[in-house]
Amino acid sequence: MAGNHQSQPCPCRQECVWCNTCTSPKEECMAGAELTHVLDGYKVLDFTQVLAGPTVTRLMAEMGAEIIKVELAPSGDLSRALPFLKDGRSAYFIQQNRGKKSLCLDAKNPKGLEILKSLVEKVDVLVENYAPGTIGRLGLDYETVKQTNPRLVMCSVSAFGQTGPLSNRPGYDYIAQAYSGVTHMIGEPEGPPYFPMLGVGDVSTGVHAVAAIACALLYRERTGKGQYLDISILDAYFHCHEMNVQMYSASKGAIKPKRSGTQHYAICPIGLFKSKEAYLCIMALPHQWSALCRAMGRPELAEDPRFVDNAKRVENLPQVVQVIEDWLASTPSDAEAMRLLEEARIPVAPILSIEQAVNHPHLQYRRTVRRVTDRLFGELDIPGMPLKFSEFPDDLPLQAPFLGEHNEAVLSQYLSYTPEQVHRLESEGVLKRAN
Repeated sequence: MAGNHQSQPCPCRQECVWCNTCTSPKEECMAGAELTHVLDGYKVLDFTQVLAGPTVTRLMAEMGAEIIKVELAPSGDLSRALPFLKDGRSAYFIQQNRGKKSLCLDAKNPKGLEILKSLVEKVDVLVENYAPGTIGRLGLDYETVKQTNPRLVMCSVSAFGQTGPLSNRPGYDYIAQAYSGVTHMIGEPEGPPYFPMLGVGDVSTGVHAVAAIACALLYRERTGKGQYLDISILDAYFHCHEMNVQMYSASKGAIKPKRSGTQHYAICPIGLFKSKEAYLCIMALPHQWSALCRAMGRPELAEDPRFVDNAKRVENLPQVVQVIEDWLASTPSDAEAMRLLEEARIPVAPILSIEQAVNHPHLQYRRTVRRVTDRLFGELDIPGMPLKFSEFPDDLPLQAPFLGEHNEAVLSQYLSYTPEQVHRLESEGVLKRAN
């Protein structure tokens, strides 16, 4: 696109979206600027709450984007009330919303809605995770907003997507997980299904959405066109079936994947094994079976007809588990068993508790665990930034906002409101700000 536009000096980097005030491509406008991170200069209007949607904008904030978090009056993001709470401040909210600017307003008030519509014209990206149809009832559906900002990338995150028979149903992470077949795969063979005690679906959906937004922005830089992204938790979950779907389909239904407790049903040995002191996770793919046998001091098992290939080992899974667990019980300690396996290049890991993981030196070294200081809450550990950039090795110093903390800053910067106008809107109840 650079060749199709006559470059002009960018009068204001703050307003640069290609930029909004000149015809130079964004990379030309920002070439001489000192960037804080890869998304520095991009502006995002964020209509998300709780986890899946906030994951999108949290990662974008960590990468330097300016996030205007729209919170609906009077209470704002539902996660402000989720545990752990101290002095009325939620550690959950802090973790998901650091680096965002809070604009709290009554979207049903015509003045509040007018603010939102005006902000749409000023941003690069709009992200929302309301129930399908909700954003449209506010007059902010993609077909409407692209008329005033054709370069806008709009991303909707929902449980089931914007189309299809389930699209109008309420849902969260575990609901989408249940529909995806994932819950069916967790638990003991003859027992009830389980679900994992963490937000795998929400967070992975957020990461999928960030990837889509980044690619859409790249497309926009090449063509000048924005577009609409429909990202669902169900789609993200189903995407994680690396074996189950193709095995069922390719076998014409002869293989019906199901939960298999501590052991993988299709590749052996992959599982959790009772060890001398606790449990170890051991994964030996087919090419590693001989090395595992040697590490256990049982090289002859590699040629044992019961274990000679993966199909035979799956057929004789209980015997494989018994052999491995007998060997683990015979070792002096779990540490020694791990040493022998690691020397043979067999992947192995202890089953760490949350406490152990938080304090593990590797996770601390890579800032996988990150200690942050909130202005009110104080110090706490949170998951760190999982995306590592050679040009930006340091984490940005981010703070989670108080409710409506940035009402005046956002409206003055983007819409040229005066302090008096902002205070009047607060007194009228159009804007809300926590004391």
